[in-house]
Amino acid sequence: MIRWAVRLALGVVALGVLYVGVTFVQVWYAARQDDTTPASAIVVMGAAQWNGVPSPVLRSRLDHAAALYEQGVAPLVVVTGGKQPGDEFTQGQSGYQYLRDIGLPDEALKVEVGGTNSYEELAASAVILRQAQAGDDVVVVTDTYHAMRVEGIAREVGLDAHVSPTDASTSLRSLGRETAAVAVGRIIGYRRLSNLL
Repeated sequence: MIRWAVRLALGVVALGVLYVGVTFVQVWYAARQDDTTPASAIVVMGAAQWNGVPSPVLRSRLDHAAALYEQGVAPLVVVTGGKQPGDEFTQGQSGYQYLRDIGLPDEALKVEVGGTNSYEELAASAVILRQAQAGDDVVVVTDTYHAMRVEGIAREVGLDAHVSPTDASTSLRSLGRETAAVAVGRIIGYRRLSNLL
């Protein structure tokens, strides 16, 4: 009896290791894909801003989204992101102003300002797009390591997402963190995961 229990436990551990290993490969592979399939909108994931000025990470995402817009990938850009305690500006407001300053027309921009994590940003973006009757097919712009998780979250909130990441480098640590998030999110759901983080 004990021998069978040990074998069962080892089998469960082996399956867990295999699951995490396969997930890591999927996260790594997704980080190297760039899907610019024409869509109804481009959704820019939020990142830090400093007193209304996009951080280098956010600026890179905004520049990439602007390039996709200019290439005709989508007629609408949704900028996302709330603010941290003490901030005067939201990430969404900063992104909106940056894109306006570099020439994107106001009618091509939508702003989400309440999201404090990827799930909230994408869920709110889905609502914005439905209210605008813009369609649910989107190209999400984020960093490479984040691609697999945002695609999964987008599916969960009812968006048909393609991911076009920036050309930012990806560290093994970032891939490891995302592997854990994707592995857990697939099991418990990304909404529950966002409440745990």
